[in-house]
Amino acid sequence: MVRGKTQMRRIENATSRQVTFSKRRKGLLKKAFELSVLCDAEVALIIFSVRGKPYEFASSSMQATIERYRKHTKENRVKPTEENIEVKHLKIEAENMLKKIELLEASKRTLLGESLGSCTLEELQQLEKQLQKSMSFVRARKTKVFDDKIQQLKEKEKILAAENAKLCEKCGITPWEGSKEKRENEVASNESSPSPDVETELFIGLPEGRTKRILQPN
Repeated sequence: MVRGKTQMRRIENATSRQVTFSKRRKGLLKKAFELSVLCDAEVALIIFSVRGKPYEFASSSMQATIERYRKHTKENRVKPTEENIEVKHLKIEAENMLKKIELLEASKRTLLGESLGSCTLEELQQLEKQLQKSMSFVRARKTKVFDDKIQQLKEKEKILAAENAKLCEKCGITPWEGSKEKRENEVASNESSPSPDVETELFIGLPEGRTKRILQPN
């Protein structure tokens, strides 16, 4: 079973708190000393008790280490590092990008016909001209796409006609010439034209030819 992490809180009992402070203080001073010896580091440690009593450790000179620390922080404030300059530049660039995004979002809502209440008459007229210009571009592009599609279909028709001619040549069949519209008109014309053997006139009674055949004995 995994135990949860114990939350660190202030020791309420004064005696226990003082004992813990004494033990932890000694341990911390010992670790600071070991760090300075083992790693040849310049270490300075200052601890103030609840009553304000100071405890300190310095591997060389406490005052010299403090002055060195002050000088280091002052130089960093006066001369920021290249990394800080880069971070600052990125923050400025991010702010500019956010402003551009907000402007684009506002422009998008305006083009969609939203948030027009604050627009002036001149702004609405300008928006109308812009939309008309955009519609002209859209129509021109639409026409271009249609023309390209028609051209592709014509090229495909030529290829299919050539393939059809080859197949007809192999099978010994005369290829059908003319466009589809022409072929449909010819078929419709043939279907609508009466056959010479078909009687189209309306007669009352039996047709003359049939009457003769009926009256003639076999």
